[in-house]
Amino acid sequence: MPRAGLTQASVVREAAVLADEVGHDRLTLAALAARLGVALPSLYKHVRGADALHQKLAVLATAEIADVLSAAAAGRAGGDALRAVADAYRAYARRHPGRYPAAQRAPDPDDPAHLAAGERAVGAVRAILHGYGLDGDAAIDATRMFRAAVHGFVALEAAGGFGLPRDTDRSFDELVAGLDRAYRSWGTEQRRDSFPERPIGRTLRR
Repeated sequence: MPRAGLTQASVVREAAVLADEVGHDRLTLAALAARLGVALPSLYKHVRGADALHQKLAVLATAEIADVLSAAAAGRAGGDALRAVADAYRAYARRHPGRYPAAQRAPDPDDPAHLAAGERAVGAVRAILHGYGLDGDAAIDATRMFRAAVHGFVALEAAGGFGLPRDTDRSFDELVAGLDRAYRSWGTEQRRDSFPERPIGRTLRR
């Protein structure tokens, strides 16, 4: 039976649920219309097309992650905050395997809601890094390091990419502990001597 009173918000929320069930790559307007019990053209009253739907889903997922990270960091600092936020990020990715990939979409500069959600998510991480004394360019590098490490882990985990006989929770704990050590020693002379700056454009050939 067709659903009455559909709005753009309710359509996007249902799309998020469907994405978690079938996978982000299998979320289509046709599948969503069937789930909602409406004709496909009816969805165009609420979203302009597939890309618009995925854009709205990206906003929703990014805002949810921002909320999760901010809540995890509240009242914590240093390594305790880092571990809480990393755990919350991983838990969200596991709980929402379909909408999580949508949150990896770069914020659309023409979408204020997306930009705001992205800034809140990054801000939750930047606040932790500030506690390590990392600001400016160092904070940008450290934020990218956090995202690359934690996202890389959860993406490989979701894809079944870990086959070695060791508990993945313990490996994740070691990953976060490694980030904590790196952030605490970020500005030391030893680190600068060990990793000299490379010329821009230099590539490694192996």
